[in-house]
Formats: sequence, structure tokens, C-alpha cells
Amino acid sequence: MSKTTKKTPASIVWFNVPADDIKRAQKFYNSLFGWKIKSFRGMKDFMEIDTGGADSSPNGGLTGRKGGEQSMTNYISVDSVDKFAAKIERLGGKICVPKTAVPQMGYFAVCQDTENNGFGLWEANNAAK
Repeated sequence: MSKTTKKTPASIVWFNVPADDIKRAQKFYNSLFGWKIKSFRGMKDFMEIDTGGADSSPNGGLTGRKGGEQSMTNYISVDSVDKFAAKIERLGGKICVPKTAVPQMGYFAVCQDTENNGFGLWEANNAAK
């Protein structure tokens, strides 16, 4: 009898919106969609976006823009950032920000596909340090 493992679907679980003016962007998205945007764990330049959707809908972050061409980034849930980062490189993509811990939440990496589109990987892990 062969053992089968259930694969976790690779779903968008988080998004990041870069902004030149965080307060202005906060007002825009709140007025447009009714999103509730507040400070995240006391971080100065990072706001959490609560989209108000069902538990399965992604929430996001609002951050200061770090570069002139930085655009919105979607984060995709994976079982292992390390495994998928290696696969991305094998397929011709790039790792722009290596595996990074978000303490007590998980790990992320920011990547680029073969067409120069950016996206992120997210691995949930409450033991992340």
C-alpha cells in the first residue's frame, strides 16, 4: 500500500502594499474598501491591513516604499521556504530577500520569477525566531 501525503494548496495568504506616504495610503484604502489599518506589534513603519473578509481571505501590510519601483507583493503559503527557494532557483527565478524569521509566526522570502515579477513565500511556524 503506497503512502500518500496531502499537499497544501499554494494560496495567497498575505500581501504588502508599499507607500510613499503611509498615512495617505491608509486613508485611501480605508475610504476605498473599508479596510482597518493599524500599527502592527508596535512597529514604527509597518501597519497591518485587516481586509474584514472571511478567515480564509488574506490580510496584509502597509509599509514605507524601499525603492522607486517597489510594487505590491503577494505572499504564497508553502510548507517549506527553503525547499521552494531552491526550486525557484532551479527553475530560473531569483531569491531577492532570503529566508527571514517573523518571530513566533513563521518565515518569509521575497523572490522573482523568470519574467521579473516579485512575489513572496510564507511558511507558518510558531517556533520561528
